[in-house]
Amino acid sequence: MSKIERADRPGAGAAGALDEGTAGAVGGDLAARYGPGELVGYFGYGSLVNRATLTTGLVQAHRARLKGWRRSWRPRPDMGPTPGVTLPDGITPSLLSVHRAEGFSIDGLLVIDLAVNLVGIDAREFRYHRRDIGLADLEFTDPGHGLGADITLHVYEARVEHPAADGPAPILRSYLDAVMQGFLREFGPEGVHRFVAETDAFHMPIHEDRHAAIYPRAVSLSASEIALFDAALGRRSQPV
Repeated sequence: MSKIERADRPGAGAAGALDEGTAGAVGGDLAARYGPGELVGYFGYGSLVNRATLTTGLVQAHRARLKGWRRSWRPRPDMGPTPGVTLPDGITPSLLSVHRAEGFSIDGLLVIDLAVNLVGIDAREFRYHRRDIGLADLEFTDPGHGLGADITLHVYEARVEHPAADGPAPILRSYLDAVMQGFLREFGPEGVHRFVAETDAFHMPIHEDRHAAIYPRAVSLSASEIALFDAALGRRSQPV
């Protein structure tokens, strides 16, 4: 998932986000629909691959490839400011999204969570639509995942009904660091290189905010991580 996600609790009233009344209603609907303790899954392909960025109780997580989807950078849709995040003048960062694409597949982390927590995930991903996927769309690194065929699974796709926000749309280094660290921890160095190779529109410039992070879930990197990430980014594809 990139994007600049909501850093605050659900229902803080940002444009396009859930307000208090809606958040409560959605949470009640989810509780009524699923019942106490019922589980759902959502496929992370950006920051959600890094378990350190997860904001709800993690029940399980499974490394997998999502078939029939492609990952891409895209300018952030214009849905108002993100509470708790201050951007430099003129900067409207790009976010990671996915779209259906026959014949493609991408690495990611299938996060299994309590269904009632979806209201919080929806609020975090308020610039995204929650799309349905199924177990048949996934190829698991560990085939013994133990998930039932009836579990509800989702992936978040960036909204396209809103125009792109004005201004340059660079990739935030602080966000990219968190994403690439997640891929390294889950898939090793080869996974970092695959992330770059399997992500479209990676020619966009990078806004260097590592030492003054804009991304609210910024991570710390070791010297070896920085060297690996720089090497992987050196192979970024250029626009045709």
